[in-house]
Amino acid sequence: MTPVSGSGGQFMPVSPFHVLYHQGFARVAACTVPVSLADPATNVQRILAAAQTASEEGCALCVFPELGLSGYAIDDLRQQEALLNAVEKALTDLAAASASLLSVLVVGAPLRHNNTLYNCAVILHRGTILGIVPKSFLPNYREFYEARHFTPGAGVRGQSILLDGRVVPFGADLLFDATDLPGFCLGVEICEDMWVPVPPGTLAALAGATLLANPSASDITVGKAETRTLLCQSQSARCVAAYIYAAAGAGESTTDVAWDGQISIFENGVLLAESERFPSTAQTVTADIDLMLLRQERLRMGSFAANAQAMAANAPDWRRISFTLAPPQADLGLRRPLARFPFVPSDPARLAQDCFEAFTIQVTALKQRLRASGAKTMVIGISGGLDSTQALLVAVRAADELGWPRSAVLGYTMPGFGTTEKTLASAQALMAALGTGNELLDIRPAATLMLKEIKHPFAQGEPVHDITFENVQAGLRTDFLFRLANMHNGLVIGTGDLSELALGWCTYGVGDQMAHYNVNAGLPKTLIQHIIRWAIVSGHFSADVTPLLSTILATEISPELVPAGADGSIQSTEDIIGPYALHDFTLFYVLRYGFTPSRIAYMAQQAWQDADAGAWPPGFPQAERKTYDLPTIKHWLRVFLRRFFATSQFKRSAMPNGPKIMAGGSLSPRGDWRAPSDGNATLWLTELEQNVP
Repeated sequence: MTPVSGSGGQFMPVSPFHVLYHQGFARVAACTVPVSLADPATNVQRILAAAQTASEEGCALCVFPELGLSGYAIDDLRQQEALLNAVEKALTDLAAASASLLSVLVVGAPLRHNNTLYNCAVILHRGTILGIVPKSFLPNYREFYEARHFTPGAGVRGQSILLDGRVVPFGADLLFDATDLPGFCLGVEICEDMWVPVPPGTLAALAGATLLANPSASDITVGKAETRTLLCQSQSARCVAAYIYAAAGAGESTTDVAWDGQISIFENGVLLAESERFPSTAQTVTADIDLMLLRQERLRMGSFAANAQAMAANAPDWRRISFTLAPPQADLGLRRPLARFPFVPSDPARLAQDCFEAFTIQVTALKQRLRASGAKTMVIGISGGLDSTQALLVAVRAADELGWPRSAVLGYTMPGFGTTEKTLASAQALMAALGTGNELLDIRPAATLMLKEIKHPFAQGEPVHDITFENVQAGLRTDFLFRLANMHNGLVIGTGDLSELALGWCTYGVGDQMAHYNVNAGLPKTLIQHIIRWAIVSGHFSADVTPLLSTILATEISPELVPAGADGSIQSTEDIIGPYALHDFTLFYVLRYGFTPSRIAYMAQQAWQDADAGAWPPGFPQAERKTYDLPTIKHWLRVFLRRFFATSQFKRSAMPNGPKIMAGGSLSPRGDWRAPSDGNATLWLTELEQNVP
């Protein structure tokens, strides 16, 4: 998005829903530019050119390398009067030129103060030098000898410096707050500061900094880039903050060392953007930081505030420098990795690891419950669908690891009025291939009797397929399973998943909600299919199981409680309650971060508007790669909000035990989610209607 002509760098306003900054994001940039050694006038022009571009792209923050105005590798030239005068002149010029820029600039410079020289980060915005932060800890080992030239900034607090006739706050106790962008609080640490056991940025984060900038001039040796990345990632995760790292590169002296210009942006332990290293020209990477996510994460993490209180006695009395950012009111799009399936990684190696861990968590938890209960068998209903297949694979693997015969897994397929030949055949074939118990228990006679006893119209020959008709079948299946468990000293293994619990898509009481232990309770629907794909290639199961699992993966999701129509069409779960892809997207951000419905709608639109953009999970069928427009997203979001907040909590309040699996959270009333059973969705529905066009 480029500025409107004649607008002085401002952007044309649009609907607040589409405004990046209105949604709680902040675009940031990490930059490295070729340096001209001991030539501040040239360096300031190169910095300004990169800053101008970043500003035009809507960046609120732009971080440049350590000592970028002078060059880092100039040795004793750092103390030359001519150079230091030129640096101050360059800063004055840069401040004046920044008046028309949106971005807060963080640039490196050697500056004199009280007869000493400091390695500094200078923070500028719209024509003003907001403050100057000296480097706290100086490397003076191996190839480094900064203490030869500079004074450490650790402990420098409450001071000011005179630049171009202006008094500027100076010290390691400065934070920079944007008054018009909630959550935008900038702290700065410089290069070596990140390498010490307790970095200054840690204390800044505990004091409220959500963005940590690191202008760096770290030289490169074999393997060092990986260490830097680990430190940046760890710092962002531990501090629950964004970390913007910009290292020196081209132009620095290679007398005894070399430089790679590593620039990267992290958020809460996640890499959002990085550039190729060893550039010969200026490089910039940008990403949109989710300030709301950081605030919500800290809000939930009570130990973060407790740590801040514990450290308060040893922390500086922070000076907070306030400024008005005036962010652009424009549709800038969204520059950050945003998964369509937040529970499902798109990286093949990470997905395989997640599937292994999820499956192993299920198996390990079930084994413990079986040992503790003294049960001798597992009783499970098999429908030929995704969820019961996953639960059966877990039960079989648990039996193998316990040294039980697979015949101790008592599998029952229980056809009802809507069961299709395809799923019935799949269920029976899967149990046979796995070598488990394999019984067919037709529930239709018992269901017919119950419907007759309660005088339901279906028993009188009328084609009434209402909720009573459906739940008679669901309830009978579970009732049979519990009585079979009584007979065989067994545990009923639940099959309902996390997504169904969120939507209340489960029969309460003696129905498919209930079990002695529910191994799937922590698994979202969108991940289960990938775990089954992983099971195909994992080697846990024999080759004759593979084609059966592939058939089940290709089967439409359906409760099969209503007979097929005259045209052969079956009851479709997603036609009734909506796409699980959208519901799992909403569930993740409601449960993990408590985002507003309008925020979730905005993110869903960004994630789902283009099927060709971004990565899909490995193995995701091409035919199922859909897009969703905003009206569709809003429609199904209404459905989710009503079901999640108003109508289904009473079911979750009584849900059986089952392991938490995903970091995104669980819905156990004893764990991640506790809510009143008689709540309502009015607040969330109103917010959606008022803020989503």
